Amino acid sequence: MERTIELNGNRFDVPAEVGNVQELLSHLELAERIVIVEMNRDILAKDAYDQPINDRDQIEIIHFVGGG
Repeated sequence: MERTIELNGNRFDVPAEVGNVQELLSHLELAERIVIVEMNRDILAKDAYDQPINDRDQIEIIHFVGGG
């Protein structure tokens, strides 16, 4: 079942095979990066990434980029 969420302030259609936050990070190719995930205004601990994604959830993902 496809759901529509707000991802970093933009509408995003979540594919049916993506059921939780960890799967979303993998889909976005961010699973191996250091990230902070906020879901519905709550910061998620990494052990809560199995939380299911529901229609109209608001998710913010912040990842760090190195530079020099």
